[in-house]
Amino acid sequence: MKRGIDMTLQELQNEFPDATDATWHQHPNGGGWVENTAHVDASAYVGPDAVVYGNAWVIGHARVCGNARVSGHAWVSGHARVYGYAWVYGNARVFGHAQVFVNAEVYGNAMVSGDARVYGNAWVIGHARVCGNARVSGNARVYGDAQVFENASVYGYALVYGYAQVFRNARVYGNAVVSGDARVYGDAQVSGNAWVCGTAWVYGYTLMCENAVVSGNYSDTPKHFHPRWSGDVWKFQG
Repeated sequence: MKRGIDMTLQELQNEFPDATDATWHQHPNGGGWVENTAHVDASAYVGPDAVVYGNAWVIGHARVCGNARVSGHAWVSGHARVYGYAWVYGNARVFGHAQVFVNAEVYGNAMVSGDARVYGNAWVIGHARVCGNARVSGNARVYGDAQVFENASVYGYALVYGYAQVFRNARVYGNAVVSGDARVYGDAQVSGNAWVCGTAWVYGYTLMCENAVVSGNYSDTPKHFHPRWSGDVWKFQG
């Protein structure tokens, strides 16, 4: 496969001073550097400026390119792609047709799978899961045991954490927070400084924005109307 100018060993040593040609090698498919402790399948691609190190595995037809890094005990497999300046590390798993790119980071025990995309400056960490056609971008953070899946999007400076779930076509953005055991799904939107927490469920066509808060066991069931919660709205139910 045609490739660009490979990173030299001397350039690699700028980042990894202890690197030698006895402890590292260039992957035949792409020319990127791979530490000998890592495993990269012959079918996988590691681009000329990408680096795989530690005990990481890149397997199947996965691609690591641009200035991306895969390290620790992370796995990138299937047809997944990690590129740009993205970093996958720890015990993270990226597989299926998932993509992690720009400056995104996936680490801890997090998983990104299916056709999911994590990009921008987003982080997916801890035991979080992003899958299906979900998108996590901007400066968003998904962590703890949170899940974002199906066609959901989390972006801006939004936080999704705890055991929270965002799914179907839901959107969480701005400075919004979804935490605890909360669920945001359907075509619901949570934005601004809104906060959904506890065991609250927000779904249907609900729009939460500004400083609205839903907590406790509150459940909104909007069958015949499209509620809009904004300003300093507080809804609690024990």
